Amino acid sequence: MASETIPAKGPDGGTVLDARGVTMRFGGLTAVRNVDLTVGQGEIVGLIGPNGAGKTTFFNCMTGLYIPTEGTVRYKGTVLPHRSHRVTEAGIARTFQNIRLFANMTVLENVLVGRHTRTNEGLWSALLRNPGFKRAEKASEARAMELLEFTGLAAKRDHLARNLPYGEQRKLEIARALASEPGLLLLDEPTAGMNPQETRATRELVFAIREQGISVLVIEHDMRFIFGLCDRVAVLVQGEKLVEGTPDVVQSDDRVVAAYLGTPFEGVPEDEAVAEVAAAEDAVARNTGSGSTPKTSKEGDA
Repeated sequence: MASETIPAKGPDGGTVLDARGVTMRFGGLTAVRNVDLTVGQGEIVGLIGPNGAGKTTFFNCMTGLYIPTEGTVRYKGTVLPHRSHRVTEAGIARTFQNIRLFANMTVLENVLVGRHTRTNEGLWSALLRNPGFKRAEKASEARAMELLEFTGLAAKRDHLARNLPYGEQRKLEIARALASEPGLLLLDEPTAGMNPQETRATRELVFAIREQGISVLVIEHDMRFIFGLCDRVAVLVQGEKLVEGTPDVVQSDDRVVAAYLGTPFEGVPEDEAVAEVAAAEDAVARNTGSGSTPKTSKEGDA
């Protein structure tokens, strides 16, 4: 069922993300099977598929939350470490399907949290608040304000994150991710729960992020959004890549239509197997956070 991987071709011709043969098992259950995917410099690539297809699990393998059972993930030619904070330091940032903000911190403080991987001052500098630390602190705040301007949140800098409307909370999560100065941004359902106006604004924001030289890999269930946004789209079905291509190619593929309508075709597991994989993913997700030790196939047994 797996389809051939299309080489990433960004404006500068370089490959930013190169995932090869990525497989993630939870005990005897396979959530992602032998997936290849590349993202080129300056590209926006979409990852779609029905519920339980393994999209978020694949994201977790890209960002160090899970250690793939098999396969390799390279960022700009270097194999990524198996720790989420090291992946962030390398240049990959992400948002989550369920918003993960610091609800009792201000908008500005949330973005400043995202700056920690780009701050070189050590513990003693912070404790003593020496001149070097103060300069770094001032520079971080200036950069955080630039990002709030960029995302349209500057006027809300002193508001508590929990008091923002839902769409602005999504923007804040993106601003915090951008604070780590990534070369690749992974967005997990950025328009979930948004109204049409907020969805259009998010599309324009992603285009603006690309204009900053940042590549984007996005999971989304809104097909109009994804096909109007992406240079390429890959479709996952029960953990395997079914098809990959331009939006026009993917939309016209009968197998994609069948997958979304629930029409069976050769190689697709039964519904019971799909449910088991989804349950295993949920079980691991409950025990894994952005700062947790990544889960291996043994740790994630359901």
